[in-house]
This record gives sequence, structure tokens and C-alpha cells, in this order.
Amino acid sequence: MVRIVIIGGGWAGCAAAVSARQAGARVTILEKTDMLLGLGNVGGIMRNNGRYTAAEEAINLGAGKLFRITDKAARHRMIDFPGHKHASLYDVTRVEPMVRQLLMEMGVEIQLQARAIDVEKRGSTITGILMADDTILEGDVFIETTGSTGPMGNCLKYGNGCAMCILRCPSFGPRTSISQRAGIEDILGQREDGCYGAFSGSCKLNKDSLSDDIREKLNREGVVILKIPEEDIKIEKLSLKVCQQYALKEFAENIILLDTGHAKLMTPFYPLDKLRRIEGLENARYEDPYSGGKGNSIRYLSIAPRNNAMKVNNLENLLCAGEKSGLFVGHTEAIVTGSLAGHNSVRLVLGMPLLELPRNLVIGDIIAYANERINHSDGLKKRYTFAGAEYFERMKERNMYTIENQEIRRRVERMDLIDIFNEKLV
Repeated sequence: MVRIVIIGGGWAGCAAAVSARQAGARVTILEKTDMLLGLGNVGGIMRNNGRYTAAEEAINLGAGKLFRITDKAARHRMIDFPGHKHASLYDVTRVEPMVRQLLMEMGVEIQLQARAIDVEKRGSTITGILMADDTILEGDVFIETTGSTGPMGNCLKYGNGCAMCILRCPSFGPRTSISQRAGIEDILGQREDGCYGAFSGSCKLNKDSLSDDIREKLNREGVVILKIPEEDIKIEKLSLKVCQQYALKEFAENIILLDTGHAKLMTPFYPLDKLRRIEGLENARYEDPYSGGKGNSIRYLSIAPRNNAMKVNNLENLLCAGEKSGLFVGHTEAIVTGSLAGHNSVRLVLGMPLLELPRNLVIGDIIAYANERINHSDGLKKRYTFAGAEYFERMKERNMYTIENQEIRRRVERMDLIDIFNEKLV
């Protein structure tokens, strides 16, 4: 039986597991922490702007299971906030058990607190993954979805220190770049000033630490906007963000809170003493990262060079997805790249041509576009997301952005790709 091993259990790794399993493979996920979804446990924003188009494309391609879960776990649907329309906010306190249950029902083997530290190779072929407990896990094809956040030294070097985020490197160990261990040099993202990496773009506040009025409005409407005192407005802080779709002046001039179970604070960090001067936030407390008054996690320091079928260059049997595969931002972006990697992992074992999604689908276009841009120095300073910034503008210019479900389905039908990720290959 075809054996696929996925290193990293975030949204991309879970999506790869679903599509590889749908293709008929035996699938194992290795996740170094005690929870799946990684940053998805503190994310929560779906279907905003062009992510709606991408989600519906993925559903029509046969990669709908995870989107159905985030839809089912949504606390709010079709809400607007500055620069963003028709967003869905899933409950971060509910979604991980739902995804775990799905994978277990599908027969995916999940190994938690299982940290990969090295690879065994024969030429340009990976034969096994060396684990922290000195065991070797063999497979036919490997998919790296380890992300680009951590280890702790990167947050110390390029950020404001370990912010004690959901990834909990001090407890579960540092992230290991499998592609680099296999001899492939990682690509590092940059900020506008040329410094490497970028801060995660938001924090979580304990909702019970907010005033009754704010908490009730969040629960009712999903969004609360509070004016920042003039002396505390820092426009330059926007350039630190990984999430360039939120690097708008409204996010510097206002506190924007979104209800994802916790109160999602749309800024990389905010000094606690200043935060508590704002009416309604006098007792505010950070949930993630715990040091959100000082800093946040640093991302985009480990990207693998790959082709548009998600296969890592110069290695015979390693694919990648999510932030490991490019300067992508968001859960939707992780799910769609993971779905393609998982499907192609089975094709690779069987000697079939790997699938490259056409560029008249937004999923195929962003995968190819990000790959082109990463080869330019200015491209390393950009982030690619269906939700905003450079790529969403491209979607609109090419008339690819739509929330008309029938139109999206017709695009996939024209390419004869309906339910391609549901096709059993083994």
C-alpha cells in the first residue's frame, strides 16, 4: 500500500492528509505538539474577500471537508470589517477536535508529540524520518508542512523574544526544516527594510476580561472597533505585519476586535498598559501569545523551493505545502496548497504525471504567481493571500474574484476538474 508521511499537523498538513487518504494512500501525520492545526488554533478568519472564491473552487475540486468544518464551526458569517467583506469567523475553541475526529474517521494515523529531527536519504530520495526518540519512520513519499514559525531562536533574533505563542517551542521543541535537512537551502522572507521574517499579525484577548458592552457586541455582531488615542497611533507598525491584507491605516488608527471564541486583536502586539487605557479594555488580558504586550511569533524563515505541483526541487519524493511552500498567508491558502500536495503525493508514488492546477483557477494562479515572485528580491518582501494586498488586487484585475457559486463551479467544470481530489488512485 502507498505510504504517505506528513510532517506537520497544521491546516496544510491536515488538508494533505485528507486528499492523500481520498486518493487511497495510507497516511501518517507527525505533529510535534499535542494539538493539530497549529496557528489555526488562534486564527479563525475564513471566506473574506477572495478567500470565498478560493474556498468554493476547492470544494468543487473535491477538497471541501475542512471548509465544511470551518463553516460548521463559524460563530459569525457574512460579516464586514475594514478592507474585508463577507468574512466567516470560526470558533477556535471548537475546530481542532472537529478536524481530529474527521481524520480519525478517515483512517489517518495521527502521532502527536512526535518531533521529526532529521532525514535518512539515498541519493536524492528520502527513505525515512528520524524522530526525536531515535526511531525511524519510513514512507514512499513525504510531505513537509512544518510551517515557517520558530524555533525560539528565530523569535529571539528577528523579533522581540519568545512571545509564548500557541506553538510552545520551549515545551515541544523547535521546528525542524526537513527540506534543509535533506540538503535543500531554505528561502527566507523579508520585511520592507530587508530584515528577515515578519511578526504574526494578530493576538487573542480573553473575552471575559473585556467590558460587558464590548463582550456583548462581539458576541452579537462579531466585530468591535475602538478608536486608538492619537498619541498611540503608530502607522509604521503596519510594516511589521505578516498579514499585509490587514496593513491598512484603519488597523493602525483603531483597535479592531473579531469574535473567534476569544477576542481577536488585529495587531502584532500592543503594550498592555496602553491597551488598558482604552475604554472597555481596562482589565484586558492576553490569551495568545501570552506576551502579546511585547511581541509575537516570527514567521517566513523557512520556505522550500518547489514546482507548481508542490514537489520540492532536487528531491525525488518530498512535497511541501502551507507556509513551507511559499510566502502564503492564511488558513485557506494552507488548505488549498495542502490538498494539492496530498493528491500529488499519491500520483508521485504511482508514476503518474503530477497535477498542476490551471491559472484560470485562482488556486492554480496563486501557486504559480507566488513561485514566480519569490525569485525576485522585491517578491521576498511580499505576502500572497486571496484576502488582500498584491494578490487580491491581481484577482480583481483579472476578473477572478467572485462570490457567485455557480460561476465558480463553471470555471472548475470547464477545466474538467470537478472532484479531482476525490478520485481514488490506489
